[in-house]
Amino acid sequence: MSSKNRLIYLPLGGAGEIGMNAYVYGYGPKGKERYILVDLGVTFPDMDSTPGVDLIYADIDWLVQRADRLEAIFITHGHEDHIGALPLGWPKLKVPIYTRTFTGNLAMHKMEDRGLDPLQVRVVQPWPETIKAGPFTVSFLPVSHSIPESSALVIDSPAGRVVHTGDFKLDESPVVGEPFQPDLWAEVAGDGIQALVCDSTNVFSPAAGRSEATVGPAIEQLIKQSSGMMVATTFASNVARVRTLAMAGQAAGRSIVLLGRAMRRMVEAAVESGVLTDFPTTIPAEDATNVPRENLMLLVTGSQGERRAASAQLARGKYMGLTMKEGDTFLFSSKTIPGNEKGVGHIVNAFSEMGVHVVDDGADLYHVSGHANRPDLERVHKIMKPKIVVPMHGEHRHLRKHRDLAQGNGFASVIAPNGTMVDLTGDAPQIVEHIEAGRTYLDGKVQIGAFDGIVRDRIRMALNGLLVINLIMDENDEPLGEPWAEIKGLPEVGLSKVPLSELLENDLAQLMNRTDDKVLMDDDKLEEALRRRTRQVAQEELGRKPEVMVVISRLMA
Repeated sequence: MSSKNRLIYLPLGGAGEIGMNAYVYGYGPKGKERYILVDLGVTFPDMDSTPGVDLIYADIDWLVQRADRLEAIFITHGHEDHIGALPLGWPKLKVPIYTRTFTGNLAMHKMEDRGLDPLQVRVVQPWPETIKAGPFTVSFLPVSHSIPESSALVIDSPAGRVVHTGDFKLDESPVVGEPFQPDLWAEVAGDGIQALVCDSTNVFSPAAGRSEATVGPAIEQLIKQSSGMMVATTFASNVARVRTLAMAGQAAGRSIVLLGRAMRRMVEAAVESGVLTDFPTTIPAEDATNVPRENLMLLVTGSQGERRAASAQLARGKYMGLTMKEGDTFLFSSKTIPGNEKGVGHIVNAFSEMGVHVVDDGADLYHVSGHANRPDLERVHKIMKPKIVVPMHGEHRHLRKHRDLAQGNGFASVIAPNGTMVDLTGDAPQIVEHIEAGRTYLDGKVQIGAFDGIVRDRIRMALNGLLVINLIMDENDEPLGEPWAEIKGLPEVGLSKVPLSELLENDLAQLMNRTDDKVLMDDDKLEEALRRRTRQVAQEELGRKPEVMVVISRLMA
């Protein structure tokens, strides 16, 4: 084992995908490094690949096995893909958690909701305040994003300074929260840093990003011109946008109602932490029915078509006593994340059938991204002057494009998707190891591995249906009655026009009559014979082979 110290970077989530962020930094001799973890976020399931799963986060088993060398967790900001798994993973790691004030408010509530100690979350001030964590000295560097108090991390080690950008944009007038301060970032960079680990989300966008302040006038004009009830949805965490919408509604003489737990929680957190000081007065949903529709504005959750959110429930008919009607206006002040088009489309069509005027952001009037575009990334590269640029937070195509961009401007760079350990110690990055970087599913109250087979079995049952064959054997290894079948998720009648359960029971009874004693005495062989014949009958009758469960019960002498 080498005694030479090295500075390593290892993404467990968030590199090669958008979401589920979890990044490990380590310093020390190989195999003896001390570590910090940056962010611990979630991604969300879908019915096609992860039915029934509640949340997904990075498999942190590699880090759990080395938890005695983990110094701390640092959370860059309060988006779910950076903070959502904190109360799920922390009990396995049990180290201090460092955040800024607004993010800390959210983190403490998440810990409390899981019955964990909120005092494990330690709120710190931004640069130049520092936190000592083993061989690392870490500081939160303010930057703008679509949620308040987002920060890059300045990570100092004996091998040099790394700046981990987190999610960011270059917005010098963000409405709520701190602006991007190029002079401050240049101060941090000095004559140059060892490595810049950098957001890649918008690397394909060729124009410089727009400020949050630019959407206000268009929103004000739309609301002023709208008749009937006005309803708008955006990301609940985008407190600046929620404020812009509320202020525009108030200016148009409308009473403001917040609908959806996440919307209310984010506004409360922003007020409690001092980020938001001038939010318009709101009224409770139960009072809204007493306000004329033309004087009412609802700010609702569900911009991505989430089935249980306020938007979807309004689209299905009613929420908190409120309904949409012909002549009302519904505004999507958001972009639809790829993969969510179907859910959003259901809502749009439902509102269309009601006669509601639906406004999306196809013309880029009512939404701006929270991520740096390609020219913004180049600007940050030039300000920070890193020896090494490591793209993160993006699908593989984003990482590749960002690497090419960095190399084209003379910076050493590398593609490092999840599970790729990179040595950042020298003048160029070196891939030194690959680890298994999987996923952990929160399934109800239980955490399961992606390869445990549970979700795979659930998918197979959903696709193929289920047949349960029950059989009771007496103490003499003879059938006690005939097998009986239970059908789930399959047609009850097949091609023969006879009930499938009846057909199966008759066929399996005949099978039992001709089965020899050796098979009758061996549960494994008997189960396999019943399963095989059941699938054959189903294939003949239905044209498919369902999942088959055989339950054999034996009476004891």
